[in-house]
Amino acid sequence: MTFCLAMKVKDGIVGISDTRVTSGKECMTAKKVTVRTGAGRHAVFVMTSGLRSLRDKAITYFHEVIEEEQQTFDKLYKMVNALGEQVKRVAREDKESIEASGLSFNLYALVAGQLEEDKEPMIYMLYPEGNWVEVGEGCPYFIIGNTGNGRPLLDRALRYDSSMEFALKVGFLSFNATRVSSNDVEYPIDVVICKNDSFHIMEQRFHRDDMHRYSVWWQDRITQSIHDMPDEWVNIVLNKDHVAQG
Repeated sequence: MTFCLAMKVKDGIVGISDTRVTSGKECMTAKKVTVRTGAGRHAVFVMTSGLRSLRDKAITYFHEVIEEEQQTFDKLYKMVNALGEQVKRVAREDKESIEASGLSFNLYALVAGQLEEDKEPMIYMLYPEGNWVEVGEGCPYFIIGNTGNGRPLLDRALRYDSSMEFALKVGFLSFNATRVSSNDVEYPIDVVICKNDSFHIMEQRFHRDDMHRYSVWWQDRITQSIHDMPDEWVNIVLNKDHVAQG
């Protein structure tokens, strides 16, 4: 499985991705973030989930089209359209045989960044059918892959007006919640950020040892918060049988 998260806040965008790739009984580490920067005002990253073979083929086709045809894009959605065409191309070539083998054509992508004519950094989620949706202020994130365990914290805490520092923290805790509850999401994690109008993407990789103390800190706070939770309703339950017998 995969954990790929892209968040849009007031100061820019933040992406966090795990690196575990599972193939049958084998596990390996592989980067799931592709960064493209160009001369001038051009900064984009792509994160993917789904079968690795589909991902590699679509991204290879996408890079080839850009390089051979010397395509340039002034808005991010146009680049997303181009990637979508390559996803549909891969579907025409491989979907039938993939599904005949009992697997799903399940290639999803998050495309984020800022191009010359974009007023601010943008995030798009691309579906296996080649269509896409844009992130909005009401729900300022997209998550693909293993989505169930990390989403509740994001829904409770992340807002469009959150700072990038806050987004990085809550994004890590979302990954941490997923990793704890799933054996197919794991370190290292790759973090990327793009500040508004910077047209520059910063990349950083963190390993388990780098983040261990933060995981322990969070676990301790969760446990203590449960102990500190008001317990009047708990006492009602625990004392109910005693009251009835009395």
